[in-house]
Amino acid sequence: MNQHFSYTNSARRDSPAYIRAVDSHLILSNIRRQVNLEPEEEAFLLAILVPAAFKQGELVQPAGEVTRSMIHVNTGCLMTYYSDRDGDEKVIQFATVGWWTGDLHSLTTHEPSVFETRALADSTIFFLPGVRMDELMSRYPVFERYFRITFQNSLVTHQKRIIQAYSFTAEERYDDFQKKYPQLEQFVPLKYVASYLGITPEFLSKIRRKRAHK
Repeated sequence: MNQHFSYTNSARRDSPAYIRAVDSHLILSNIRRQVNLEPEEEAFLLAILVPAAFKQGELVQPAGEVTRSMIHVNTGCLMTYYSDRDGDEKVIQFATVGWWTGDLHSLTTHEPSVFETRALADSTIFFLPGVRMDELMSRYPVFERYFRITFQNSLVTHQKRIIQAYSFTAEERYDDFQKKYPQLEQFVPLKYVASYLGITPEFLSKIRRKRAHK
């Protein structure tokens, strides 16, 4: 038996201890793809992460409040969106396993966020509080490099999406979506996929019917 933690068949898979023990390897593996970590650096990171679990449909971060943490998705999928004046939800991002998400503007300026983040499937995550994130990068510069790379990649992705919105047809945007999120349509409602693509659900249905008959 592991002297630090053991599980029985009745162990809660959504408990913080379970999430920390099982999902720690995932976040470390993702970070090691970008930078090399020393054991001390890994230990400090794991010590400041806050594990949490959310059921499908649960709100992870609400709009109208200051964002206090970045989020790493361990399992499941999160959706970040905002609601326009008519109450329609406009999808900004889907975050799947291994992705970071969160309102960086709100986190750094301490202004209330206009975005909400919701679980599209049962999900486990790590919160990285902003104040601890600053401490992490100050004590261990390797993490400053890691997050710089991460945020650069995110910026490139968003710039490409802007170009697609102006230059790609709806079908081309749908093709790119399927390459980027190959499993997402299995559990994401059609209206959210359509919102992400900037088209109506009816038009997306038309595209899918057209392809089904090819």
